[in-house]
Amino acid sequence: MGRFADALRRPGLTAIAEVKRRSPSAGELRPDADPAALAAAYERAGAAAASILVDERFGGSWDDLRLARVSAGLPLLAKGFFTTEDDLRTARDAGADAVLLLLRDLDDASAQRLLGVATALGLEVLVEAHDASELDRAVALDAPVVGINARDLSTFRVDRSRQLELVARAPRERIVVAESGIESRAQGAAAELAGADAILVGSTLMRARDPAAKLAELLSRPLVKVCGLTREEDVAVAVEAGADMAGFVLVDESPRRAPGVLPVPDTLLTVAVVVGEAAGDANLVQLYAPEAGKVRGRDAVLLREGKEVARVVDLPWQEEDPRHFERARATEGRLMLAGGLGPENVRAAIDAVHPWAVDASSSLEVSPGVKDHARVRAYVEAARG
Repeated sequence: MGRFADALRRPGLTAIAEVKRRSPSAGELRPDADPAALAAAYERAGAAAASILVDERFGGSWDDLRLARVSAGLPLLAKGFFTTEDDLRTARDAGADAVLLLLRDLDDASAQRLLGVATALGLEVLVEAHDASELDRAVALDAPVVGINARDLSTFRVDRSRQLELVARAPRERIVVAESGIESRAQGAAAELAGADAILVGSTLMRARDPAAKLAELLSRPLVKVCGLTREEDVAVAVEAGADMAGFVLVDESPRRAPGVLPVPDTLLTVAVVVGEAAGDANLVQLYAPEAGKVRGRDAVLLREGKEVARVVDLPWQEEDPRHFERARATEGRLMLAGGLGPENVRAAIDAVHPWAVDASSSLEVSPGVKDHARVRAYVEAARG
């Protein structure tokens, strides 16, 4: 692996932050974009790499790559419609660490030849696929870094559901990058939970008032879950407050039993909270074991398509445990911290445990299943820091 791939392999979700002035699908984005300033700002904000559009259809040029190279030390991906050896040589000479190869524009023989040329030039390659056939081709070409683009470049239509299916299908020994269509932390997390090592974000950053701050927001953790939602007006407040996950309890014995998984914007993840058996039409399932005489057992697993993607460390039902944080800190992998969290203590809990996500429910209520809107807002604000 080279510098580009190694950067994408860092623990947690990483990001390739893009510099582009316009998009064929969205029009003008940031006509005055300064690639040198942006690349340096992305590096400070935690980007693993920067993608520099060098194609004039995106308002880019090779000079943009040269300027970014002077100002930033992070790996640079030259992005364009490359089909010749001269394209790759120009990218290397302009300071690229890696180049993009679009399988939609290349047959297998051409792609294999350019992969070899890139290697000889000391360049890494991001091989981009959009559909199942192209993903199979990328795997057969033995591409170490595979991008799955949610956008169909023929129609410009974005299909994140299909992207996530392909991300989940990709071999885990490959570095997988989810490209396009990511506007929120929850959407980035959805790609992460499907198996993506990194996300590539362009238009969302270019539209932001402060692109680097937006990048930092997309990568920041913990995610924030508001659980025990039973009413649409409470869902709306959680969305407005900036929650990342909306939890719906589908347990008959619970005082917070929801009528079902209520609608949320696609910038959030829905979580069905169940006991004993996975159920519910949600992005994720939070599954507790049953326990005699109680609504649920203590801890839970978070499932995506039936596969465990995180552990939920909770308090026993209606009980306290002074070793709660100690147990949480001892948990390996992604951790969702739950149990007794609210506006007053969630920041201290985050500082003590450093979880992947936090979960609050009863402390945010005026009565079971009815949220106190001021407390929901205060909890999300405190959790997001």
